[in-house]
Amino acid sequence: MPLGLRRKMKAKSKEAAQLVKVEQRGAGGDSLPDPPPPTRKPVFYTQLAHGSPTGRVEDFTSIRELYAKIAGVFEISESEILYCTLNTPKVDMGRLLGSYVGLEDFIFAHVKGIQKEVNVYKSEDSLGLTITDNGTGYAFIKRIKDGSLIDSVKTICVGDHIESVNGESIIGWRHYDVAKKLKELKKDESFTLKLVEPKKGFGKLGVRSSGGSPSSTEKICTGRETLRLRAKGPATMEDMPSETKTKAIGKIDDLLELYMGIQDIDLATTMFEAGKDKGNPDEFAVALDETLGDFAFPDEFVFDVWGVIGDAKRK
Repeated sequence: MPLGLRRKMKAKSKEAAQLVKVEQRGAGGDSLPDPPPPTRKPVFYTQLAHGSPTGRVEDFTSIRELYAKIAGVFEISESEILYCTLNTPKVDMGRLLGSYVGLEDFIFAHVKGIQKEVNVYKSEDSLGLTITDNGTGYAFIKRIKDGSLIDSVKTICVGDHIESVNGESIIGWRHYDVAKKLKELKKDESFTLKLVEPKKGFGKLGVRSSGGSPSSTEKICTGRETLRLRAKGPATMEDMPSETKTKAIGKIDDLLELYMGIQDIDLATTMFEAGKDKGNPDEFAVALDETLGDFAFPDEFVFDVWGVIGDAKRK
């Protein structure tokens, strides 16, 4: 750069700095407050779990909107997406995307693969399945209990989407309705499941089990700052829950599996929030009815959940 021009630029910078300094002083000589920092606009990177280039998604406030954004990036139908995992392309049920997405999380979308039909003879009351759903109408298998009836049916895998039961489509059902239907199937009779596997990339094998129940800290994203997605209302930027709250929510999720045959961190979080400011189990039961009117929980379950919330409040 010519030295003369450099000197002129320096002089101009000095004048500009002086001008700012003068303008920042009010009548009383006090400095004006700094302008608020610009709102951070979260951008997330994504791939199809079976393999694809990397895309980016932003401006979504719900799971449904996120799926629509991912579908648009990869030019596929939104209905092709079964669920998403965070920071792994594997069918890892401990890494399912739920209400929280860490700002540094990488999103892998699992899409529909092979469709299969399986006949099962219900020789026991319990099938050994834990059901969850993706929030947009697809229920799928989250866990298969070792040594259970379903564990002996090797064509049924963790991560399989349940499309129909005995020819009745269950697309659009919530996971608790699917779990109830499976539980009500008659013993000593056969039933038919139509399943859809997530599409697998080269060399990726099906998953037989979840590899054990993930710990409470694995069930909830552990990033420092996250985007909280809601069914209603805008998404918000939040810090992650405290360790005490995280553990309590994990325990409630375990109780959901024990009593209801489902796992749902979002539901467990809602139940914790409904009870954290209540003084006794009766108030908590009323709050559950007001918040989750569609559910019918056993009294024993409500008391056990209240016990977990009470323990967390005392810590």
